[in-house]
This record gives sequence, C-alpha cells and structure tokens, in this order.
Amino acid sequence: MSLFLGPMSHHIPGRKELTDSKDVMPILPKKEAYIPLAAGANTDFEIFVKEGDAVKIGTKLAQTRSGFFVPIYSSVSGIYKGLQKRMSTSLKPVDHMVIELSEKPDRTKALEPLDFHTATREECVEQVKQAGIVGLGGAGFPTYVKYQKTEGIDCVIVNAVECEPYITADYKVVMNDVSHFVMGCEILKKLAGVEHVYIAIKKSHPDLISMVQDALRDKAGIEVRAVPDVYPMGWERVLVREILHKEYDRLPGEAGAIINNATTAIAIALAFEKGEAIYQKYVTVSGEGIKNPRNILCPVGTPVKELIEACGGYTSESVRLIAGGPMMGKTIVNDQFVVDRATNAITVLVHHEDDNIECLRCGRCSDHCPAGLQPVRISMAVKAGDAKEMEKRGAMSCIECGLCSYVCPSHIDVTENVRKAKRIVALKNKK
Repeated sequence: MSLFLGPMSHHIPGRKELTDSKDVMPILPKKEAYIPLAAGANTDFEIFVKEGDAVKIGTKLAQTRSGFFVPIYSSVSGIYKGLQKRMSTSLKPVDHMVIELSEKPDRTKALEPLDFHTATREECVEQVKQAGIVGLGGAGFPTYVKYQKTEGIDCVIVNAVECEPYITADYKVVMNDVSHFVMGCEILKKLAGVEHVYIAIKKSHPDLISMVQDALRDKAGIEVRAVPDVYPMGWERVLVREILHKEYDRLPGEAGAIINNATTAIAIALAFEKGEAIYQKYVTVSGEGIKNPRNILCPVGTPVKELIEACGGYTSESVRLIAGGPMMGKTIVNDQFVVDRATNAITVLVHHEDDNIECLRCGRCSDHCPAGLQPVRISMAVKAGDAKEMEKRGAMSCIECGLCSYVCPSHIDVTENVRKAKRIVALKNKK
C-alpha cells in the first residue's frame, strides 16, 4: 500500500441517462436457450435430464459434482436437445445445455416456498443453497457459503450502488420490485443473525433512496446509507471503508460484514415466497455502439446476439463488445455468448485507437487506486521482468477495476500491465 494515500476513488460520468428512464423490454430467445454448465470456474456437473426430455421453467437440470454445491434450473420450457460447446463470459468455451423452446411457457416450482419468519436460520441457509442463489453483481459466488458460519459478523451490507458507467439494471429491478427487495434484506438479516442491515445507494439516485426508505418504515434494523457517486464505490473494500470506517486484509468478514448485491436479495425473496430459482435477468444493453440502449428482461441462456438485435443493432462496424461494464467487464470478440446468472450488462463502445505516450510519473494511478497500490511501480517491475518486485508491490491485491488506466494522462493501459504482473506472480508461486 502507498505510504501517502490519495482519494482512492474518482467520479466517472455515468451515462446512466441512456437507459434509466426507459421501460424495461422483455424478450424471449427466438428458438433455443443455451444454459451454461458453469459455476464460477467449476464446470464439473451431473446432468439430470436426457436428450428429448421435456423440461419446464424451474426443472432441475444439473448440479455440481465437486466444489461448492450449485444446482442449475431451467429458465425456459421446451425440449432438451443435448450439449453444445459455446464461448462463455469467462472467455473460455464451456458446455451449454440446449433447450428448444415450446410454443407456450410451462413452469414448475424449483423448490417448496419457505416462511422465513418461522423457519430456523439453518433452514433458511439451506433454502438459499437449494435454490442455487449466486451473487448477481457479476461474481457469481454461491451465496449460502457466506452464511454457513457467521461468528463475528455484525452487519450485512446490501450493495445497490451500481458504480460502473452505463449500467442501470439493479436500479430498474429494485425500482420495479421494491417489496421483494425489502423482503430479501429481511431474509439476509436473519441468515446472518445480525441486528443491522445497511443498504448502500448512491446519493445521485434520490428517487431510489426515497422509495426504499418508504418501504422500510416498519422494518427495524434495516436502513439506507447514501454513498458518494464515485468509482469504485461498489467494491466490497470501498463499501466497508465508507460505511463501517474499517479496513480488512482478505474478506469483509474480518471487518464484521457480509456483502450481497441488491438483485441477489430479490432472488432470495422469490426463492422463499414462490419457490423460484434464478430463471431471468435484467440486463443493461448500453453504450455509444448500440442504436437503442435499453434494459432487457430475458431468460438465462438468451443469446447476446438477440439482445443486440432487440436494441436495433450496432452503430458502427468497429465496436468493443464487453460482458459487463466498461471498467471491469471482459471484451469478447463476438456476440455468440449468452446471458448467464451473473450477467448484468452488455456494454457496446465504438472502437477508437488511443495512442499512448511515455509515463509522466505523475502518480495519478497511485493516488486513485482503491486498494492503495502503486500501479506504476508494478508496471515498471513488469518491464524489468522482476517477479519479486511485482509481488512486493502487491500485484495480487489488484481487483482490475480499471481506474488507473482511466485517470492516466499518458493513456497507458496500466491495468493490463498489472494484470500481466498477477499472471507472472501466480505462475511463479505455482512452481
């Protein structure tokens, strides 16, 4: 960490106005849905259906055979056609379960509803586990794991910040379903066994703050915390720093907090009240490279190409297609991948060549790094091939938020240099 810390954040023009006032557009896959057999990096799944079987929305299709337990449920009704390798948002090809849609949707409960008021904490954790709830802010980590052991946990922070430019999916889903959002916060409170739940919302969303506060009038121990409109306010470490005024080494639990995304809270509420698994997603499709930016509601497994078509197509022949937001999302070479459970945005930017110049040693990257690192020092170590120095400078603590590249006046892709350092250090430590 730097000896002298700068602001460790930065206001970035949000471009939220491209989508936040437009109605959400519901779409279905035109012919087939492709459901990824992936839970983070885990692709080891047991499949419960055979080719030719009819499935419904909510049919249990598969579950992990190793690692964390994660079941996968069908997001559409139709006929299971087998497996197909497709590119995924992890930038690797994985098996996808292909389901040919039926003419009329049919559904079944993924699991039995559960009254969280009367259920034990352990029964509530099991409900979250069996529903296959994962973090819906982009990480996709199994939610139940955070609540298996809650010793030393004092509060839950619900992340409704959505700090990346362009993305408004969380904003729209909470605005459209505030009752289930609040119920989800109540369930998270019980899961953690705590007295306090803090809902983090940007000060620049007074309408959302007001709506949530109105819905919380009779909910003891749950309150909104308005946070500054800076990036990366949605990162766990920055949220803990802002709300609890604490620092930690590895996990938020060290500071007494569990953090969940706002849409994860809604998914949990639906699992308890209706017995639903995650079968559809709000996805922001935005950026100057798309003709009609919108928020889309679609089933998991919908091809991104069909979302692009629903938004009028591209504005240019040369675009950058990003799974996620422009700061931390992954650029993908084509639109043949699909919406998965952790997808919250597709950002399309017109491609421009950006000439860089030599580093000016201005220190802006160090001043703004939310992890308190010195990215320029790490970059210098990469150029020198000094893996020991890369590790000493904390390369592995980088979250690849992209802020160092954004603020660099020399237009150097500092983040990519640090990313290289992380790969070098990881390979060194494997030996």
